[in-house]
Amino acid sequence: MRKRLLFALIFTVHFCSAQVLSETQKLESLCRVWGFLKYYHPHVAKGKLDWDQQLLKKIDELENIRDKTQLDSLYSHWISSLGKTEECKMCLKADKSKTYFLKNFDLSWMQNPVVFSEQVRQQLLYIEANRNTGSNYYTGRSGRKGFFRNETSYGSKYTSKQISLLELFRYWNFVEYFFPYKYETDQNWNDVLTEMIPRFTRINNDEDYHLALAELVTKIDDSHAFLFSPLITKNLYGRKKVPVEYQYAEGKLVITKINKNSLNESSPLQTGDAIYSINGLTIPQMVNKFGKYIPASNSWGKVMKMKSYFLLTNEDSLTINIERNGQNIALRVKTYLLSMIAGEKPAVQKKWTFLDSDKKTGYVHMGIIEKNELDDMYKELQTASSIIFDLRNYPKQTIIPLSRMILPKRTPYYRFSFPEKDYPGKFYTAVNSIGKKNSDYYKGNVVVLVDENTQSQAETTAMMFKQHPKAKIIGSNTSGANGDITMFKIAGLDTCFSGLGAYYPDGRETQRIGIVPEIIVKPTVKGIREARDEVLERALEYIKTGY
Repeated sequence: MRKRLLFALIFTVHFCSAQVLSETQKLESLCRVWGFLKYYHPHVAKGKLDWDQQLLKKIDELENIRDKTQLDSLYSHWISSLGKTEECKMCLKADKSKTYFLKNFDLSWMQNPVVFSEQVRQQLLYIEANRNTGSNYYTGRSGRKGFFRNETSYGSKYTSKQISLLELFRYWNFVEYFFPYKYETDQNWNDVLTEMIPRFTRINNDEDYHLALAELVTKIDDSHAFLFSPLITKNLYGRKKVPVEYQYAEGKLVITKINKNSLNESSPLQTGDAIYSINGLTIPQMVNKFGKYIPASNSWGKVMKMKSYFLLTNEDSLTINIERNGQNIALRVKTYLLSMIAGEKPAVQKKWTFLDSDKKTGYVHMGIIEKNELDDMYKELQTASSIIFDLRNYPKQTIIPLSRMILPKRTPYYRFSFPEKDYPGKFYTAVNSIGKKNSDYYKGNVVVLVDENTQSQAETTAMMFKQHPKAKIIGSNTSGANGDITMFKIAGLDTCFSGLGAYYPDGRETQRIGIVPEIIVKPTVKGIREARDEVLERALEYIKTGY
């Protein structure tokens, strides 16, 4: 008898404790239900309700929810209050003309018995099966690009926990249903929500609000992404700078130019100095310190996006450790407001030229040549035995006309994934082809130079060049951020992410990986000091030797 009483007591305690929900669990479930209904429920998705206000009201109501039974009642009554959902016969028909990409699609959270009762699960599943189709008040498409609309702005200042959570929930659901690379993030997107809810509930000032938003945006691991916050730029990075220009190599910053300042003061730094630490932090340590606020697809993309911040500060000077002539030297270097640093116009670069007197090797700067100049370029360079296309920059939409000049035939060169507007979270794919049948195509060597600055359209252009029968990619891995961008605001601040997925025709990924060169070459400290372009040198060696 005593054993049975003990068992009953243990079971009762376990059962009751299992029903108690933490604040994070409650808010997680609210974020998911609110976002799902926003895009799936026909009345909500058509904009018939003030959906933000509904969320703010539910956040307040959660304060009085203690257990699963109460939460079930809240959700069940809420869903019922939204109006009758008619059966959607069209929703039963699969579009057989589309190839679906389902790595991002996940509504399994509905099946969580710890949070949702069978009744609520069935209500949610019914809405999925009879979801909104056609126009959506909150999303739209222009051509192949998607966009968000009708999102109320509450400004960029911290006002309340409720508004902060609303912005978190809004962004989290943007990514949940419309970011094509959600499945590739380092941290599972579900875990991001669990981590960030306590972070956002602790916010109590503007700066902490912006930092939390920047940290959230960084979680998507996408070099296309950013958060434009003047407050972060001013307070975290600074408004003063050491007046030098530099390149990154081997974990160091190699100074390539000393800029003038308005006070005409000299600098203790010299061109060729290799900076290896700033205020006691090595360059890799600085990347780790600030990297949580700067989104990037990979480590080299992170460094590329951070380079301009390394010598920024609000202090009047920085302690900088350098390597010079084989010696390690510590210097205290004065900083200046950006307005006090004299900028010089960059040297004019040729859009195309021959690199040798025999006119056997042509060179094209893809970052400055315009579409209307391609015919003139090709007339001049088509007799060359090799053409080097420098893609360490961002091209000016020259990919299509250029492909028709240099490729022998129309050929598939990448696969896109598009968000399915009638089934949020699902994507469908289509293979894109480029070029045309052309017996007079360019038959020489096509050598393409790439590095971490080769991003998005530049990466797609590199994929086009790879279709040439004598193409060779030389340099280092590209940025790994491919596909058109979706621009929007979060908490009144400009941001974006990759809006379309981009893959090789066989489905291999480029996002976070980049275009991997056949010949790997990275700048060195020695090469930068000697003002050499080591990637271009390696390309010329390849043209000369064939390897």
